[in-house]
Amino acid sequence: MIASVSTRPVRVAAPFWVVLALLGGVAWLVAANEARDMGAGPGTMGMTFPFFIGMWVSMMAAMMLPAIGPQAAGQVLAYVPASVAGRLPGVLGFGAGFLLPWALYGVIAFLVLSGVDSLVEDSPETARWLGVGILAVAGLYQFTPAKRRALDHCRMALHASGVGSLVGDLRAGILDGAVCVGCCWPLMATLISVGVMNLTAMVGLAAVIFAEKVLPRPRLVAGIAGAALLALALAAAIDPSLLPGVVMDEMPMPMSP
Repeated sequence: MIASVSTRPVRVAAPFWVVLALLGGVAWLVAANEARDMGAGPGTMGMTFPFFIGMWVSMMAAMMLPAIGPQAAGQVLAYVPASVAGRLPGVLGFGAGFLLPWALYGVIAFLVLSGVDSLVEDSPETARWLGVGILAVAGLYQFTPAKRRALDHCRMALHASGVGSLVGDLRAGILDGAVCVGCCWPLMATLISVGVMNLTAMVGLAAVIFAEKVLPRPRLVAGIAGAALLALALAAAIDPSLLPGVVMDEMPMPMSP
């Protein structure tokens, strides 16, 4: 069942959006610190599965939580006649549920990146064109009906299940997070091409996601992002250095004295 987003005043919903934005800010500090230390490289970059999933969830929280503020606040404000403090657990439950499908996506991403580790060593040319192909597919997906349907859902509707309960808010977050995966999975897949810990890419993706979910004319934003990704794919086909996620960085050997 789909329910409309609450039309309560923005000033009422703002505190909840601020809370999610602050949590996203903390996640940014964690992700940015690790990205600065690790840099952008191919595959899993030596990360163990538990560390990777923890880092992946931090990245998704950084990129997603500020953008889902209106959804989370609208879900709780629409169905919970309580004080600000009383509604806060529901907002946090929605946010936690929203991240669960992205954590599952991270499991798939880890398996793919593990394969990329081997591919980069065994067949560098294949790995390079895989990176180009991922960027091209991500760009084309931005123009598809599937993208438009998922994006419309992200902006205009919430799942109203278990109304008024923390479990209901958690379940609503899971359902809307799953739709968000359907909307944004190709965007996140571009991290395979440019490096999973590429901080510049994280910032760019976060900006696109925020603009698609919050700003006016989301389809225009999606189209601009799609065109940019197609242009990047073309540029990467010419210059492989744009694909640090699938191209081994060959450092020049120091000359002997």
